[in-house]
Amino acid sequence: MSDLGAGLGYLIKGQRWAFGHGRWFGFGLLPALITLVVYAGALTGLGYGADDFVAWATPFADDWSSPWLGLLRNTLVVLVFIIGIFLAVITFTAVTLLIGQPFYESLSEEVDRSEGGEVPESDLPLWRELWISARDSVRILLRVAVYGVLLFALGFIPVAGQTVVPVLGFCVSGYFLAEELTSVALQRRGVVLKDRLALLRGRRAMVLGFGVPLTLAFLVPFVAVLLMPGAVAGATLLVRDLTDAPEAPEPTPSSPYILHKD
Repeated sequence: MSDLGAGLGYLIKGQRWAFGHGRWFGFGLLPALITLVVYAGALTGLGYGADDFVAWATPFADDWSSPWLGLLRNTLVVLVFIIGIFLAVITFTAVTLLIGQPFYESLSEEVDRSEGGEVPESDLPLWRELWISARDSVRILLRVAVYGVLLFALGFIPVAGQTVVPVLGFCVSGYFLAEELTSVALQRRGVVLKDRLALLRGRRAMVLGFGVPLTLAFLVPFVAVLLMPGAVAGATLLVRDLTDAPEAPEPTPSSPYILHKD
């Protein structure tokens, strides 16, 4: 429970930092706003087309009598839209970070600088950083897609599909949302995807405490834009905790925490 509270605390601290640094807050808004416009159009299209998609995917039910036909297809429409939102929350952050890579990396550096101590800086050219970010985001999205298919299937279970499964969906979304956000600070520290995932697994409760409330907040479109700069700042503070934790093992050739360049 203490780690859950600590994760939420970093989220709040990050928002305070962003709102207290107006210039950095403004820089962080533009990439998120651009992504929001694109995603709003995509979700609107999904809303209009979900009925036709479900009807196309369930031809076997065309001859079903009422109310079974409507019950099946209406349930599937809701599930399709939920999955769409589930994927949008994850990919929104990935796309926004990719668009705003230079801004968010500089913002993350400024957070480290304001907190004192070492300020890691990437020695890679911008194109290389963008390539690594895009590649890692695709790998994460593939993992999310697997969970999405599994949750979609579990959604057919009576009662649990309408109660437990949505909760699991938010937990999965929150975890991978936190992974995307912490990637900015961890990539500057030379931590590759495999090691990032190992690091986050070691403090899963803290990661969920940070990511799940943010996922819920990101369901409100304009809130997602406003919170994005603070989310990057909070993720940087969380990374400082993860990488400086006294219980973390010293980097060795066999340690999952060893830092190395991709």
